[in-house]
Amino acid sequence: MNAEREVGGRLERLAMGQPVIYGGDQATYVDEALAAAFRPGDRLVVVQATGDLLHVPAAAHAAATDAVSAAAAAFAALAEVSDDQITAFFEVFADRLEDDATMDPVLAANATDVAAAAAAGRSTTRLVLSAPMRADMIAGLRGWASSPLRRHETEDVVEHDGWRLEARRAPLGVVGFVFEGRPNVFADAAGVVRAGNTVVMRIGADALGTAEAVVGAALAPALAAAGLPAGTVSLVRAPARAAGWALFSDQRLALAVARGSGAAVAQLGAVARQAGVPVSLHGTGGAWLVAGASAEPARLRAAIVNSLDRKVCNTLNVCCLPAGRPDLAAVALEALDEAGRRAGASVRLHVEESSLDVLSAEAYERHVRVVRADGAHDEPFASAISRSDLAREWEWEVSPELALVVTDTVAEAVELCNRYSPRFIATLVSADADEHRRFAEAVDAPFVGDGFTRWVDGQYALSTPELGLSNWQGGRLLGRGAILSGRSVHTVRYHAHIDDPDLHR
Repeated sequence: MNAEREVGGRLERLAMGQPVIYGGDQATYVDEALAAAFRPGDRLVVVQATGDLLHVPAAAHAAATDAVSAAAAAFAALAEVSDDQITAFFEVFADRLEDDATMDPVLAANATDVAAAAAAGRSTTRLVLSAPMRADMIAGLRGWASSPLRRHETEDVVEHDGWRLEARRAPLGVVGFVFEGRPNVFADAAGVVRAGNTVVMRIGADALGTAEAVVGAALAPALAAAGLPAGTVSLVRAPARAAGWALFSDQRLALAVARGSGAAVAQLGAVARQAGVPVSLHGTGGAWLVAGASAEPARLRAAIVNSLDRKVCNTLNVCCLPAGRPDLAAVALEALDEAGRRAGASVRLHVEESSLDVLSAEAYERHVRVVRADGAHDEPFASAISRSDLAREWEWEVSPELALVVTDTVAEAVELCNRYSPRFIATLVSADADEHRRFAEAVDAPFVGDGFTRWVDGQYALSTPELGLSNWQGGRLLGRGAILSGRSVHTVRYHAHIDDPDLHR
């Protein structure tokens, strides 16, 4: 007798204690809060790697789905749009961001966002739409306008008897982005349009007001003026984090890009992967600086000072000093003091527990005023951390904050970097050329330098607005560098030209 398998209908409710299978052989259970919050029409995303149960309310799902639908329709329509129209879009977008009258409501919205985030004790380091950030956005858009990159460029030609094969660049499709609360993501993400892709963005709730103002004042008018479909660049208009889970679960995405904090980005990546969507993650940051025994004091001092001007992903996070050069500890302290003076704040130092002797007792007894997102704190200038804490990214707001460790050799420092860092940025200050060679070969990081760490930025280094920077924490990347830009987002199409009509196999 054949047993019939019943296929259930839609999920209408959840019960407290209800088991949910994940990973094929594990179970997690619905808690009281989730059961109470779940409503008909909502969705449940089960992260197969961790068992996390992600509640996606119907409204958040609809907001993401509508944005992807608009982008998918726009992608098809872009086939009929000229490259000159795409150029015009970038030019008009930049012009409107440059116009003070146009930007008045955007800056007002940003001031409101910043005030709300500050009142809630959240970081505003990346949230403020400052004059330099605005200038970088404009420069980035103008860079895309003048870029020689075009759709359908020929990348290679293979000649055969009687025929030839062309490999041509082609648009990839709909690209989804989840960004932290920073206003400049529009200029970054819009770069994929240069190669004929469309964009769906979900921005952090702290910056959503600013984002909506940018859409109304500059983005939407630029799309209309250039004759591009309205869905070419879409914003998910929902503040809930669940909208990001819904976006990355949409199998219509050709690529999912996430930028932000490590845990949130890892979760988003897992959601995208299990939906079958290729993903590019830009999570944990923090640079490592290693000083060799031959390090020149002035060069070390400059590298430290210039790597601590503000807290972003490429800011100095861990400094490794050589045991044989006790004078460099004084140099490092001078550099930290200078970085603090430039920031108008005290510096906070975390010393690995086996390296405490590098500083005097006074450094651990003296207290300083440390300013973070949640206010000012009275803390020791220096305190001990465990070796495993070298893996922590110090997310400071005003007061520069970093870890210090002493190693016997550069090779030992590399071992620590490869074990505890996010495998992101490593720089060596040394006068020994052979030591630089060995360092570059041994350290497992996509960005390797010999001075300050803040050069790691797509626009600064490549003159190309970046979509994000990838570390190697989750493994090395296939076929591209760790700077993801609009130039990176494409596929390859093959075109055969048959000269001999009687050609056959």
